Amino acid sequence: MFPFSYFSSEPQTTVHASPEVAAVATNEGSLTIKEFANKYCPAVFTGFKPSWWLPNGHAQTAYVAMGNFEEVDKVKYERKYIRLPDSGTLGIDFTPPFDVQLDPATPIIIVEHGLTGGSHESYVRNILAAACVPKSEGGLGYRAAVINFRGCAGTPITSPRFYSAACEDDLACGALYVSSLFPEAKMVGIGFSLGASVVTRYLGNEGTKSRLAGGLALACPWNLVANSERLEGNWFSRRVYSSAMGGNLLRLYKSHAHSIETFEGSHALKIHSKVLSLESPKLIDIDHVLVSQTGGASPNWPFPSALEYYRHASSDGVLPGIKVPYMAINAEDDPIVRLIPRPDEESTKASGWVVVAITKGGGHLGWFEDGEKRGETQKWIRKPALQWLRAVVEEFVREKGQGGRPTEVVDGFTREIGRPEVGFKEVDAKDLPQGGKAAGLTQGL
Repeated sequence: MFPFSYFSSEPQTTVHASPEVAAVATNEGSLTIKEFANKYCPAVFTGFKPSWWLPNGHAQTAYVAMGNFEEVDKVKYERKYIRLPDSGTLGIDFTPPFDVQLDPATPIIIVEHGLTGGSHESYVRNILAAACVPKSEGGLGYRAAVINFRGCAGTPITSPRFYSAACEDDLACGALYVSSLFPEAKMVGIGFSLGASVVTRYLGNEGTKSRLAGGLALACPWNLVANSERLEGNWFSRRVYSSAMGGNLLRLYKSHAHSIETFEGSHALKIHSKVLSLESPKLIDIDHVLVSQTGGASPNWPFPSALEYYRHASSDGVLPGIKVPYMAINAEDDPIVRLIPRPDEESTKASGWVVVAITKGGGHLGWFEDGEKRGETQKWIRKPALQWLRAVVEEFVREKGQGGRPTEVVDGFTREIGRPEVGFKEVDAKDLPQGGKAAGLTQGL
């Protein structure tokens, strides 16, 4: 490591697990979730030490947004599109491409990206570049499928619905599709920021029926009301972070204006002019006008306000429902995430399958540490992430009969019986409208 790293503080990470004990079955016997983490994910216990020139959360977060990562962690994808039961569309990027021959039982990482990101984001590629290369080349040899949110990463908007921190039904549709392609494969989820919220909510709501055998949440925003109070409550956070996120969402939305304007009679079209009239919106502004109105399906949507949407979409309340190995990693100095649940404290309710690791530094999706040469950085988070993903699909032994629900085919849609909102039909790109190409998006969000 670069010698000047002594300027930063000693690594400090706290790991929190619920006093409720769950028997996590493994190939070598039963463990508690904390024992499981300690045995198979030791990197998270060693702690994170920030790069000497990125010593705090603001610097780490700024580098996520401003650093040049185009020439590192290159990943080759192949995209598939699925039509959803409500006529929406998801773009799912697979790596390696389908012409690479893998065993049908090869484990699959299901990825949910951040607020306005996609499979191209550096934080996604950092994990997949190592996870999806052959074991002979030092990787895990896995397959991955990045589920790009509606309208993100060139995915077209084909229904009057946007996305949100509570679009776990879209994750359910994507997971169903991937499992139909590779029924023998074990799947594990990883989410980044907003995507971490979606993964967490999916696992908490699905319980033993989750098609994912486990999950990893990085920089999960947890309590959205508390986060909003932090973002909007002081000048710096409001002008920097809230403005960046609000501006990204508005630019993304505007790139799909041509599609929104075709949805005659819809609520989305009714609010369209109000969204377009926003100028330099903060995150709460566009969440109030757009996401709280079209970010999900009825009967929950629309909400009267952004705060009501935040109360509904927060993910900290679903932790008791998680019934598969789940780890969350947050940084204490994250300038965007305010309250981090600690399952070993009375204020947090969580099942015995949940473990939360909190690093002292790292910012929001940063975790940059010193590289081998002066001025170089590398991502500390990659090692614990790969260890956890491997542990879930290779060491955890799931009880037979768990995972998924029976399916049926209705009007060309494969869907879960009794849940008509969870289904898919593969569509060809040539049969879809042009996806939006949003310019000027801040990366890393």
